[in-house]
Amino acid sequence: MTADGGVAEDEEKWLAAGITGLQQNAFYMHRALDSNNLKDALKYSAQMLSELRTSRLSPTKAFDELRRLEIFFLEETRRGCSIIDLYELVQHAGNILPRLYLLCTVGSVYIKSKEAPAKDILKDLVEMCRGVQHPLRGLFLRSYLSQVSRDKLPDIGSEYEGDADTVMDAVEFVLQNFTEMNKLWVRMQYQGPAGKKERREKERSELRDLVGKNLHVLSQIEGVDLDIYRETLLSRVLEQVVNCKDELAQYYLMDCIIQVFPDEYHLQTLDVLLGACPQLQPSVDIKMVLSRLMERLSNYAASSAGVLPEFLQVDAFTKLNGAIGKVIGAQADMPVAGVVALYSSLLMFTLHVHPDRMDYADQVLGSCVDKLSGIGKVEDSQATKQIVALLSSPLDKYNDVNTALKLTNYPRVMEYLDLETNKVMASIIIRSILKNNTVISSSNKVEALFQLLKGLLQDADGDHDEVDEEDIKEDQNSISRLIQMLHNDDPVQMFKILNIVKNNILTGGVKRLPHTVPPLVFSSLKLVRRLQSRMESGAEEEVVSETQKIFQLLNQIIEALSNIPVPELSLRLYLQCAEAANDSDLEPVAYEFFTQAYILYEEEISDSRAQVTAIHLIIGTLQRMHVFGVENRDTLTHKATGYSAKLLKKPDKCRAVYACSHLFWASDPDGVRDGERVLLCLKRALKIADAAQHMANVTRGSSGSVTLFIEILNKYLYFFEKGNPQITVTTIQDLIALITTEMQSDSAIPDPAANSFLARTMQYIQFQKQKGGSISEKYEPLQV
Repeated sequence: MTADGGVAEDEEKWLAAGITGLQQNAFYMHRALDSNNLKDALKYSAQMLSELRTSRLSPTKAFDELRRLEIFFLEETRRGCSIIDLYELVQHAGNILPRLYLLCTVGSVYIKSKEAPAKDILKDLVEMCRGVQHPLRGLFLRSYLSQVSRDKLPDIGSEYEGDADTVMDAVEFVLQNFTEMNKLWVRMQYQGPAGKKERREKERSELRDLVGKNLHVLSQIEGVDLDIYRETLLSRVLEQVVNCKDELAQYYLMDCIIQVFPDEYHLQTLDVLLGACPQLQPSVDIKMVLSRLMERLSNYAASSAGVLPEFLQVDAFTKLNGAIGKVIGAQADMPVAGVVALYSSLLMFTLHVHPDRMDYADQVLGSCVDKLSGIGKVEDSQATKQIVALLSSPLDKYNDVNTALKLTNYPRVMEYLDLETNKVMASIIIRSILKNNTVISSSNKVEALFQLLKGLLQDADGDHDEVDEEDIKEDQNSISRLIQMLHNDDPVQMFKILNIVKNNILTGGVKRLPHTVPPLVFSSLKLVRRLQSRMESGAEEEVVSETQKIFQLLNQIIEALSNIPVPELSLRLYLQCAEAANDSDLEPVAYEFFTQAYILYEEEISDSRAQVTAIHLIIGTLQRMHVFGVENRDTLTHKATGYSAKLLKKPDKCRAVYACSHLFWASDPDGVRDGERVLLCLKRALKIADAAQHMANVTRGSSGSVTLFIEILNKYLYFFEKGNPQITVTTIQDLIALITTEMQSDSAIPDPAANSFLARTMQYIQFQKQKGGSISEKYEPLQV
């Protein structure tokens, strides 16, 4: 068995023996009490209390027994026993520890008897307790004294109140007991071998409330007003806190002071309380102490608007700001997380107490920047969390990012965040804007905002390959939604905002631009539409000039996107801009956008599916254009039909060619209406469909689907209804016959979809014949 094991076993034996002895003597004491035998009651109670000399034995059980003994003493005095004689009698106990416990018990009864001033008895008891200097035993003894005297202090309004200065007597008694208890508590760490220091610190932590209860008692004394607290009580308590030079005691007692005494007292004695903070041990977690103080004061300010003048009167902000600077200066090795946490708490205090003083909030951020200067990017995770909390405070308080943008030191603090945390903070800012529907209408604020968001807008140096695609997509979607929150009713100011956004997002690189350029384009087009509505008011020249500037901006933006390249997206955006230019009657601009779209189609889009999609977009957009003159329209139309005829797959080519027919028959009666070219496109589409059928026969031995013929038939019917003179009943009848023949041929493969498509087309013709009016007359000659 090891030496430590032997000692532990011995301690267990002593503890068991102590418990047994306490229980036996308590039993005999009860028997003596029941028989009203004072002599035996004192004898066995003294023997019971002697067991408390074993340090591991908790005194709780003994305290319970002493309460019963106190009741017995009280009954004895009522039966005629002199309390003074009893007070003298218990002092003859053989050992000092039971003697003093009995003395405190009898002293409680003595005070109740009122045969002597309470202050004299309390003074005698607190002095007598100096006789026990063993840290643990002395701590328990004084805790018992505090317990039995709590309701017997000579306080104002108390039945034990004396003639004069009774409150000070009560305060003096509690302070003296607190001072001695704190000294004993601090000395506990030096008892026993050095190897068990951790265990002793754990025991001390468990016993801390015994000391702290004295401060609670002080706070409950009715006669303690602000003057007594300021002139006597606080200075005495802080003197003990500072002089004990113990980390655990200083932290706990400072926290107790903040928690138990009234908030208005803290506010009026802020100088004194804050002055003690730099004098504490460097290892004390002073940031938590100050944070709780500022939290208490913030809640106090929020409790009533009437207390706010008190904060201004004592200049609480300046004092707290100065105290934090002194604490950080005194603790040179304070971690960055601690520094930022202090300023975060101060900022929360400022926002709650002085919400209208943005200069105070900016001053806090500036002080934080000064303390962080010279350390570069903050890498400690706890510190970065504290910085995020610091920067989030104004957003949470005001629910308006415009307020945060007024703080000149806000971006300076953000500069200390590493890239990832900078992104987190930028996302928090955007979420705040979107959640609160905050509209940013000033170009200066937009510039400041995008400076805060630059972590989301561009890659760090050398970080191009390490960025996760999903993260980028999520981040840039946030930016896209943010762009829609930028608005100014003045078109000139809105154009400035769009320029600022453009300059910032174009630095995003190949992975970001496909997400951020489209919302910027549509935001710019929205401005174009607004300008079009102003043209009716007569300011045409000014509107045209401003509109052209916007289109120049759009051209630059989409050109940057097309250089990535993402040609399909760029082509779509060019066509959107061309349509907007068409509505603004700017033919050169619209033609330029179409030219850029055609260049992209020819040079960048090689995938057959992408080509099909692109050509249908081109045809659909060009068909809606009315601004072009004959020459420009013919050039663009010729190009579109040429692209259609060059598609790789015949079904795609056929559909593109018959779609081109719409380019020659505008919906507007005043537009282009060339029936012959419409018919030419449809006939060319029929040839391509027939070639597709022939190829199917050659390669598969069976004819392909007649779906293309039915689609072309529907185009014939469309232009027939629209009044194209080149589309006649005979032409349609011949096409129906061709389709029927193809479907009934021996080489035809059954195609339910085509059969259904044709049946619905025939039903449509029958419906039109029965509709009545001019339409019925048109369809009447058709035989189906």
